[in-house]
Amino acid sequence: MGTIQAKKVGNRSSAKKRRGIYLSKSLYIRGLQCHKSLYMEKFQRDLKSETTAETQALFDGGHMVGEIAQGLFPEGVLIPYIETENGVAEQLRLTSAAMKNRAKVIYEASFQHDGIFVKVDILCKGNRGWEIYEVKGGTKLAPVYLDDAALQYYVLTGAGIKVNKTYISYINNGYVRKGALDVQKLFTSEDITKQVKEKQTFVIKQLKKQRQMLSGKIPKIDIGPHCSDPYECDFWDHCWKQIPDDSVFDVRERGIDAYALYAKGIIKQKDIPLDLLNKKQHQQVVATMKKQNAIDKKKIREFLETLSYPLYFLDFETFMSAIPLYEGVKPYQQIPFQYSLHYQDKKGGKLYHTEFLSEPGTDPRKPLLEKLLAEIPDDACILTYNMSFEKRVLKELTSQYPKHKKIIEKWIDNIQDLMPLFRRRDVYFWKFKGSYSIKNVLPVLVPKLSYDGLEIADGGAAMDAYHKMCIAKDNPEELAQIKDNLLEYCKVDTLAMVRILDTLGELI
Repeated sequence: MGTIQAKKVGNRSSAKKRRGIYLSKSLYIRGLQCHKSLYMEKFQRDLKSETTAETQALFDGGHMVGEIAQGLFPEGVLIPYIETENGVAEQLRLTSAAMKNRAKVIYEASFQHDGIFVKVDILCKGNRGWEIYEVKGGTKLAPVYLDDAALQYYVLTGAGIKVNKTYISYINNGYVRKGALDVQKLFTSEDITKQVKEKQTFVIKQLKKQRQMLSGKIPKIDIGPHCSDPYECDFWDHCWKQIPDDSVFDVRERGIDAYALYAKGIIKQKDIPLDLLNKKQHQQVVATMKKQNAIDKKKIREFLETLSYPLYFLDFETFMSAIPLYEGVKPYQQIPFQYSLHYQDKKGGKLYHTEFLSEPGTDPRKPLLEKLLAEIPDDACILTYNMSFEKRVLKELTSQYPKHKKIIEKWIDNIQDLMPLFRRRDVYFWKFKGSYSIKNVLPVLVPKLSYDGLEIADGGAAMDAYHKMCIAKDNPEELAQIKDNLLEYCKVDTLAMVRILDTLGELI
């Protein structure tokens, strides 16, 4: 299958130049988002930010979705990713061999044309030619998916492959697992052949622009909405390093267009015309400039009067998966795998603590609920931070375990929420920087307690740690360390509520 190989370039000098502007599917998509990002990815990769735990979890989830999707067309030939000097050539050779051997389905089929290398998630042989299936972990057809598939179509047809149809296969979020995983129902495959063909002129123009850019100096592109659309750029820290603290981008709530102000040279909050700001933004900016705090003691008292004892401080940690792992679960449903529970029998009484962390590789919901039922009385007052989250978790548990519905519904009725005091800015300290997240509120109100120094410091990292815990189940030492980190983090979440509540009492 010589047609799969890259076309020859006219002379040695142009061939050398061509190698310098080699592209791939991911590079092309990066270039559509930002030429500067593409340039740095090619020539200045040392400027990249470190991959966050949340981003790594997304990558890992994407790989899992791709592998599961292969069940749509079983018994295909897999072309492995080969990361060696001759890896591309070997993947092309293996793909060519599979096609010569009349394989009907090829996973990760590899092709090269016009100096562009792509791997097709699933390539199927139909009656009228080959069919491309690009697999995505999203739940609807996104514009960037069309760009992705359009480049694949360009490369395959340019390499002499007859492509009859192109599909995007994405997650059907209406699917509920019942028994064994039904891969056919899990995915929706949408025919985008027409859109992909219409995009070919666009692809050719964009490739020319990207190569011209890469042949010169780094483009002068300033920060803008493109830094996070459609993906957050991994050169963010480098490109945003000149933005100071308390900038227009730190102003919370909807209202002003921070990028519009930035374009006018307004970068610091102190330079923003105050008449452009809504009430909450005005409060934040003025409080920041004057280092002012605002405390509504009446609102604090009204909130404290809604609480009763015994008082239970509850926080769940959950994970989500595009692939429903358990019975009765939908894609991306939040599954609780851990909780922390502090409680006091009376106001000012002794503080107790209990917790739960699931064993790896098992459905955590039943043992979690059983332990929770043994620990929280029916009539207990439960305090949370953002109660909509805990309520949603509990409601989903009632769906799976209806015999406990009455007790859980009592809990839900008795849940109180600590967050609205800060969201409404009944209590606002200028050091909150417009945020009402517990991660921002805690170190200001309770300086001796914070998330600094924890191995796990946010929910995204906790979710990633749980996935790692499942992978490390055969490594006792690593497993024990991950468990300790998760328990320590979740315990701080509920202890934070306890200490914040104490501080509110002191404020009045």
